[in-house]
Amino acid sequence: MQHMRHGSFMQEGMHHAVAKGVTLDAKVDAAAHTVTLRVGPMNLPAQTSHMKMPQPPDLVWEVPMDGWLLAYHPRLVDASGNAVPGVVLHHVAFWNENRADFLCPNKEEHIFGAGSEMTDWAEIPGYGYRVHKGEKIRIETMVHNPMETSYDKAFLEVVIPFRETSGDASAAAPRKDVYPAWMDVASCGNSGYDLPAGKSEKTGTVTVKYDGVLLGVGGHLHDYGKQIVLEDMSRKETVATLDAKTDAEGHLESVPVKLFVEEGGYKFVQGDVLKISAMYDNSTGKLLRDGAMGIAVGYFVPADDAKMAALWRNPKPRHDMAGMSHDH
Repeated sequence: MQHMRHGSFMQEGMHHAVAKGVTLDAKVDAAAHTVTLRVGPMNLPAQTSHMKMPQPPDLVWEVPMDGWLLAYHPRLVDASGNAVPGVVLHHVAFWNENRADFLCPNKEEHIFGAGSEMTDWAEIPGYGYRVHKGEKIRIETMVHNPMETSYDKAFLEVVIPFRETSGDASAAAPRKDVYPAWMDVASCGNSGYDLPAGKSEKTGTVTVKYDGVLLGVGGHLHDYGKQIVLEDMSRKETVATLDAKTDAEGHLESVPVKLFVEEGGYKFVQGDVLKISAMYDNSTGKLLRDGAMGIAVGYFVPADDAKMAALWRNPKPRHDMAGMSHDH
């Protein structure tokens, strides 16, 4: 589809104009066992909020192999390959359109996400996220640019190591399936919420429907985020307290990851109620529309993988990608 290049942004009363010419490029390196997904180019003018920034359309990656995705290494680069600060990524979400989320079956399975913290999701030996050829992974990206510097052509790159189920002996070694656990202060609703000025805390709960273990947990906050706490209310235990790192202006830099692999994972049982809390300190003095999220993100390994078969969905006909049919 040919896109005209527009020199100006049409922001008059529009909710998220669709950015022109942003595409998904997927490159498989068979020798290195990696696939690199690249979203762009994105034009990011300085000091532009996510409400005013034209946003990439939803893009769909069709999985080219049977096997396991092992890790996610996100980065932002310009056209020359130089690093672009993570702060311009409001958030990106990868959704498997063929599976339901095990904590929130009303949603599609949320397999990977990132924000300005750009957490590097390392491989956990012996485990992987099971995929089948032809599954559709929808990629939703939202950008903004609170900085003084404009970026003309920025790309989001996510390098994903994989192992195929067939092939040489090393590739065929079976892995235990992990299920991404998105434990959200919005419970099973829409993750984004308005951030009031000053200090605030938002909490939510989700109920675990399967026995199993959590291998580790990281977190996703936005600017002015201070902390995410994950508690198992049924056991009256704190699972993890994750303190965010921000710069002097409050821009989020990183959220730590806590692993439970050496203890064999943190045990959840069916019916456990998990409470998620997100603490913010918004120093702007004003309410930020849709300015916050609070999510604890982990990998769950069920005690009985066969029970998870209920999460599979038959492939849906590919929907029109948001905004592609309208010329804003």
